[in-house]
This record gives sequence, C-alpha cells and structure tokens, in this order.
Amino acid sequence: MKYDSGKVLLVADLAGTFLFGIEGADAAIRGNLDLLGLMVLAFSTALAGGVVRDLLIGAVPPASIKNWRYAATAFSAAMLTFFFYRMVEAFPARMLMVLDAGGLALFAVAGTEKALDYRIHPFMAALLGTITGVGGGTIRDIFLAQVPRVLQSDIYATAALAGAVVLIVARKIGASSMAAAFAGGGACFVLRVVAATLNWNLPRIVSH
Repeated sequence: MKYDSGKVLLVADLAGTFLFGIEGADAAIRGNLDLLGLMVLAFSTALAGGVVRDLLIGAVPPASIKNWRYAATAFSAAMLTFFFYRMVEAFPARMLMVLDAGGLALFAVAGTEKALDYRIHPFMAALLGTITGVGGGTIRDIFLAQVPRVLQSDIYATAALAGAVVLIVARKIGASSMAAAFAGGGACFVLRVVAATLNWNLPRIVSH
C-alpha cells in the first residue's frame, strides 16, 4: 500500500507540475516578462503550492527542492512553452481551461495523499490538498500584481476541496490509494470544468 501511494503521489505531482509550468509560462508571456521572468513564474506556479504544503506538514526540505525531477519538469514545461508559444497561443480557451482543471485535480490529489501519509487529520489534509492545488496560481497572480484568481474565479478552490474530500471518503471506506486518487481527481476535474462552462460562482456581496 505504501508503494502504491508513493507511486500515485509522484506521478500526480509531476504531471501537475508540468501542466502548471505551462500555465505559468503562458501567463509570463502574456505579462510581457523576459525569459528569466518566464522561468521564475513557471517554477513558482508549478511548485509553490507543494512547497507550502511540505513546510506545513514538516516534510523538509520540500520534495520539489530535494528532488531534481520537479524543477526539471517545471523548467522543461517553461522552455517548451517559450519555443512553441504560437502553438500554445492557438489552443482554444476551453482547452486551456481543461488543462488547468487537470493540473488542479492532480495537485489536489497529490497534496491530500501526502498529508494523509504524514498522518495529518483528514480535515486538515483536505485543506492542504486545496492549498497544493491553488497555492502556485496565487503566487503567480501576486507576481503579476493581480488579485489571485482563487479569490474571485468561478468554482476553483472549491473544486480542489471537493476532490480532496472525495479522496478522503474513498480511503475511509476501504478503496485503494489508486482508486481513491482517481475518484478525488475526477470529482475535482468534473466540478471545475462544469463550473467554468456554466459560469457557476459562490455567493458574493456586490458593493456599490
């Protein structure tokens, strides 16, 4: 079981790192940053959430710092985006949204799995999974002097939290790590895509 959980965690983490690396690099190009700025933003978007999670659960040094594969994956995604930006730019907005939802789901699953492996209480594990999913995007938006999307976007952090809860419930009823990860990731992904498509939002007060 430990081997299975570790394998799921690594695959989800690296896949999410690659997808969010592309997103960070794309945001850097649209923000008119140079190559160094692009690399920094890709790295931060891809790995900041995991770094915060690891620091909070006491997994130091953070996996993305200790394991060279994470940085290599983020920088590879950044360079691919830099050299093939015209192809990325041609992607339909819906496709980019789907890729973002995939990255969110992968990180929500990875963050929750790792917190549970460190015997963090399930309630806090769900919150840590959410932080893993949205942390990098929050740092990205701050670097670009924007209000973080997680604070104003249609269902986003909520989707990550829902996926984390589904994963925890699946583990509690005896599902394998792999099955629980697919269930949680699928729930996060579907909720995010449906919310973005139908423009669902949480309630808010509109000031005058």
